[in-house]
Amino acid sequence: MIKLLPTLTIIAAIGSGVVGGVFFAFSNFIMAALARLPVPSGIAAMNSINITVITPTFMTALFGTGLLCLVLIAAAIMGWSRSGSYWLLAGAVIYLIGSPIVTMVFNVPLNDALAAVDPASSNGAAVWANHLSQWVMWNHVRTITAIVAMACFILSLL
Repeated sequence: MIKLLPTLTIIAAIGSGVVGGVFFAFSNFIMAALARLPVPSGIAAMNSINITVITPTFMTALFGTGLLCLVLIAAAIMGWSRSGSYWLLAGAVIYLIGSPIVTMVFNVPLNDALAAVDPASSNGAAVWANHLSQWVMWNHVRTITAIVAMACFILSLL
């Protein structure tokens, strides 16, 4: 395991960076672009994104990196005296909480609520407005934590 640790850490750093980059794009311009559309079109576009994002590649990046973080947490705790263990533990915990857990607890339920609403209704407009504020706020959390986790993984290797 010790010999694999640097490789696993690099993979976790790459996974965190990829996921953070996707979230960064949503936080910085994708959601702003969707907000400029008429409400039914914005809802339809976001619902389409929420369906098409479920690919083996993205799910592996998001949740595979999360699973790898569980391994890295164990490795950091078992090898606490090793240089970089603090950064390794910090990166793994930050990523695990900030990306897959926040996604499942906050972003996915908001996506589900959006998918269940009639885009042309007044309720659709209210759900969309809530989505644009709450989903984006939680996406900022995911963006920041994935990027911070990547930095921690890199620091753990130095």
